Amino acid sequence: MDDPGLAGYSQVMRILITGATGNMGTALLRRLAAEPDIEVSGVARRVPTVGAGAPYDGVRWHAADVGDPAVVEPLTGWLDGVDAVVHLAWQIQPSHDRTQLRRTNVDGTRHVLEAVQRAGVPVLVHASSVGVYGPGPKDSLVDESHPTTGIPSSSYSRDKVATEQMLEAATGPRIVRLRPGLIFQHDAGSGIARLFLGPLPPVSLLRFGRVPLLPDHPRLRVQAVHADDVAEAYLAAVRTDVQGAFNIAADPILDPPLLARHLHGRTVSVPRGVLRGLAGATWKARLQPTDPGWLDLAMGVPLLDCTRAATALGWTPKHDALSALDELLNGMSHYAGTGSAALRSRSGQLTGLLPGHGNPS
Repeated sequence: MDDPGLAGYSQVMRILITGATGNMGTALLRRLAAEPDIEVSGVARRVPTVGAGAPYDGVRWHAADVGDPAVVEPLTGWLDGVDAVVHLAWQIQPSHDRTQLRRTNVDGTRHVLEAVQRAGVPVLVHASSVGVYGPGPKDSLVDESHPTTGIPSSSYSRDKVATEQMLEAATGPRIVRLRPGLIFQHDAGSGIARLFLGPLPPVSLLRFGRVPLLPDHPRLRVQAVHADDVAEAYLAAVRTDVQGAFNIAADPILDPPLLARHLHGRTVSVPRGVLRGLAGATWKARLQPTDPGWLDLAMGVPLLDCTRAATALGWTPKHDALSALDELLNGMSHYAGTGSAALRSRSGQLTGLLPGHGNPS
């Protein structure tokens, strides 16, 4: 897609990205590196070391924990002269420590917003999610007016709702909220496996492109999008004079029958209660790090209509959802990673860290 408003920029635009070393942050750094008029600074708890490689080299790094109230003062200083903030910092693990997650996700967003307001930064683009939506249809699409009540049993969803409410009430900057579906890319293979699967599953077997058995339920229909396409949406949100929420997703809709055909497997119908019971039992037993709220989220949230992103941002995805999924599965199977701590390559060996404890990223 063409970059909206690109021809109108002759001076340097300065962008600061929080959470710049993760899945989405890495893709956005990669995209912004191709923009000659943009200078980027990044904030992360563990900044890349010198020589980490692309896309981290050439970025001005600040080490900080956005969940710490003391971050507001230094962050305000780092924002001096910054034209836009892209707030991506978000924590998914440790899933057994709800206090820690809320500290990073909700308190951290509050601290970033306060610093943005103090520094007078004119634009704030926030990483929201399909998870902000309340229950909706799986046989039709909803636009951004669908109720943002979330899925109550999902802590991830509750935090997304809380941060959106905070930003909707805020004054000062032009605020944009992107609501993507699942975000996939090859280089996030090891990082996503750590966050959602843990060290036990034999992900190397995915390199054969086959998953013999997939659980099937009518509500297991989700949308995905390639990280590079979401990066285009973030750039357009910064460049274009828009505000409010935007759905971001690619076709086709991913459901068990489609995935079974694509991955040379077959489906087995499983009641929702059984799926949730298995997810809960394995999570409580520390066999995998994904709490059952994620299943509720997948089954509860609606499917997204992305018309507003197409018309207001000029955004259309270059990758379809299946090719994005293939990239991710290939990345998982080959322990793909980058030079950041969040996306470091998995060795393939088991670690002493129990799934759902500590911070595996």
